[in-house]
Amino acid sequence: MTTSSTPSDLAAPDCPSLVEAAGRAAGGQQYPKATLYVVATPIGNLADLTLRAIHVLGLADTLACEDSRVSAGLLRHLGLHKPLLAVHEHNEADAAGAVIARLAHGERVAYVSDAGTPAVSDPGARLVAAVVAAGYRVLPIPGASSAVTALSVAGDVQGTGFRFAGFAPPKGAERSATLARWCDEPQTLVLFEAPHRIATLLRELAQRCPARRVTLCRELTKQFETVVTLEAAQLPAWLEADPHRSRGEFVLVLHGLSTEPTQALAPGIEPLLQALMATLPLKQAVTLVADATGAPRNALYARALALKSDD
Repeated sequence: MTTSSTPSDLAAPDCPSLVEAAGRAAGGQQYPKATLYVVATPIGNLADLTLRAIHVLGLADTLACEDSRVSAGLLRHLGLHKPLLAVHEHNEADAAGAVIARLAHGERVAYVSDAGTPAVSDPGARLVAAVVAAGYRVLPIPGASSAVTALSVAGDVQGTGFRFAGFAPPKGAERSATLARWCDEPQTLVLFEAPHRIATLLRELAQRCPARRVTLCRELTKQFETVVTLEAAQLPAWLEADPHRSRGEFVLVLHGLSTEPTQALAPGIEPLLQALMATLPLKQAVTLVADATGAPRNALYARALALKSDD
């Protein structure tokens, strides 16, 4: 875990006052029995665990978790001991039945994924749906989310909303089609990528949407946290400049695109763009017009998106 400015008494692995302090801060609210609590946990820095999350973990009769080894370590840090129930991507549908059985006996069940907010890329959505369908309450205990954390430091001035896209398919035609769709999407997108595929993703983005601004976040909230904003065309070189940059977990924000031209196009260019768009994909049409006329790619791309929206 990264070093933080949090007082040492909050970081002590066997500090009983931590759970007591959480109870004083969060205990005034009702925490009904026979309820599933979806609890966000830190994405890196343990100090980001909220007092309310600590209180609910202390109240829970059972902790359902993505990986019992990870969650057991979290409980040890808090000085808590709870029965653990594995609920992960491979058994989520079946394990939901075991959670519902515990709720039927009046238990409070807390669900945590390995890091961050459950059911956002991580498991949890099927569990929540099954519990709701069975007639039991589900209450959120909010906290860290890598998607929202990345958005907060992207400085995406064109963004008027965002869409969480998560991981691209790993390979093949499905991956190619997905990336093409993402690069044509004017709305802000939040992507995840694994370290062994990050170089490939950055090369693909550089090829497909070279002028698009991208904020790359690596190891968010951890000791070697990195945040950089560049045009997609610059990202492969940035990654190759330091072998350490390809390590860790990645969140990328594809900045939103304006649907208005960034500058006026010279006479005759827009008809050419329209003609090519009638028979070619948007990106290819923009590339051909930019190469043939020297018109700014950003302005062409913005105008192409506006024309596509009008159609």
